Amino acid sequence: MTVDPQLIEILVCPESKQPVAMAGPEVLEGLNAAISAGRAVTLGGEAVADAVTEGLLREDGRILYPVRDGIPIMLIDESIDVTDYTTRARPR
Repeated sequence: MTVDPQLIEILVCPESKQPVAMAGPEVLEGLNAAISAGRAVTLGGEAVADAVTEGLLREDGRILYPVRDGIPIMLIDESIDVTDYTTRARPR
């Protein structure tokens, strides 16, 4: 289930107020490799246990907000800093 494009247009990062866009496959692949290796954590400090199939990436390419069942989880503590997990962290 994907996020409605009209919703994405109005969503912003709750911390920086930067726009967000759907994360590309290279970001998700890098993040999921880190999850499999047990290295991925949320900004709240919790380990990320489940693979991320969709996410909204902040405009600067650093922070990803996971999407679960088509619902963006726009909570700072649930977001993931992806800069350590991918070299090409850019939104689509």
